[in-house]
Amino acid sequence: MTREFLADDEKPLIWIRSSLKDLERFPAEVQEHVGYALSAAQHGGKHPDSKPWKGDGSGVFEVVEDHRGDTFRAVYMVRFEEAVYVLHAFQKKSTRGIATSQADRELITRRLKDAIEDHKERYGKAK
Repeated sequence: MTREFLADDEKPLIWIRSSLKDLERFPAEVQEHVGYALSAAQHGGKHPDSKPWKGDGSGVFEVVEDHRGDTFRAVYMVRFEEAVYVLHAFQKKSTRGIATSQADRELITRRLKDAIEDHKERYGKAK
């Protein structure tokens, strides 16, 4: 999922904590779908299946893919011009409608803070 060389207009993907390993556990078809969405973000676009993530401000998106009765989600941040941060990839386990579990929401909020800190360390202050 991570390439050594990027196109001129392509932002690097930065995986926060276990997000890459978690995505690699998804079925191949789901990995491919999420990969297309992340690639669009890397090139400054937005995949048609990406939508704003509620609760953590602007620049945070999720892509949702249903596969054989299961729902998979990946949450990523595009707030900074230098990189796309992948915050979390998980299989939805909620038994109550489309709601995301409190534990997953809290994890995303913590990882968003980690991504902001990582950006400061890599690139300096946010622009």
